[in-house]
Amino acid sequence: MRLETAVFEPQTDSPFEQFRIWLAEAEASEVEDDVNVMTLATADSSGRPSARIVLMKKYNENGIVFYTNTKSQKGLELAMNPFGALLFYWRSIRSQVRFDGPVVPVSTDEADEYYATRPRNSKIAAWASKQSLPLSNRGTLMQAFDYFDNKYSNALVPRPPYWSGYRLSPRRVEFWRDKQFRLHDRFVFARKAESFPWKLQRLFP
Repeated sequence: MRLETAVFEPQTDSPFEQFRIWLAEAEASEVEDDVNVMTLATADSSGRPSARIVLMKKYNENGIVFYTNTKSQKGLELAMNPFGALLFYWRSIRSQVRFDGPVVPVSTDEADEYYATRPRNSKIAAWASKQSLPLSNRGTLMQAFDYFDNKYSNALVPRPPYWSGYRLSPRRVEFWRDKQFRLHDRFVFARKAESFPWKLQRLFP
């Protein structure tokens, strides 16, 4: 049986530029407009992991940015253990990208700037939801939404003090592309710190 012979080779020496190239491929081929969907994994102080889907809102050479309630489970875990992992998977191009590294809060100005772009109802929801805490029934949530909707009916909706963003600044970025018989192509860019150059290495699948 003939094996697939096409081999993926990195097109750049920057993982962020390689990510941009693959993201553009996914944007052109994914059925749904959800190429910025990613899995975020965090861990508590004892190392017990948890994972959930979040949305990438920004990326550049400094890292990947997402937003959340800082009192949520992920927010509390990042306060205890400020490291995380992100995973993007795009079925249409049979590829995934993994980012691992320290996570830091974005600046107040950056959080305010992004919050101002959100739809009004999403801003109200940020006030209404005590994210990750027990909820007796959905009616309680909707009552809270109505309360803040009325409270800010004639005013701009401010950013809650507990709602902000985080930036994962990767120390390791892995690119994976599906191949026949699980003979996948895998490359990893790694560095010790932000001031260090990236080193590129091919991995066994």
